[in-house]
Amino acid sequence: VQLVESGGGLVQAGGSLRLSCAASGRTFSTSAMGWFRQTPGKVRELVTGINWSGESTYYAESVKGRFTISRDNAKNTVYLQMDSLKPEDTGAYYCAAAITNYIVTSPRDFGSWGQGTLVTVSS
Repeated sequence: VQLVESGGGLVQAGGSLRLSCAASGRTFSTSAMGWFRQTPGKVRELVTGINWSGESTYYAESVKGRFTISRDNAKNTVYLQMDSLKPEDTGAYYCAAAITNYIVTSPRDFGSWGQGTLVTVSS
């Protein structure tokens, strides 16, 4: 699966952004997907994940109630709606396809990665 993210940018605290991840390849619809965030000096962390059908989701505590992950298997796309953004949400966001159809949280369980898109939240 090849993944291409879009939608990052600069936004003020309290604002919203919507990230998209377009996938190519036949395995997208059977793969769980995730969005990771990385900031300088920190390990890449899973922010949110979704299973193959979209019926099950996972959110890190830091983003619960503010971020929403969704997917459209007909369009081979996964989305991340980010609301009430905070400066600490700043980072590079990576879309990734899991090697499973159920949600996993470790980066080693993801076999395909996008190039990343930068999100900057100003205070």
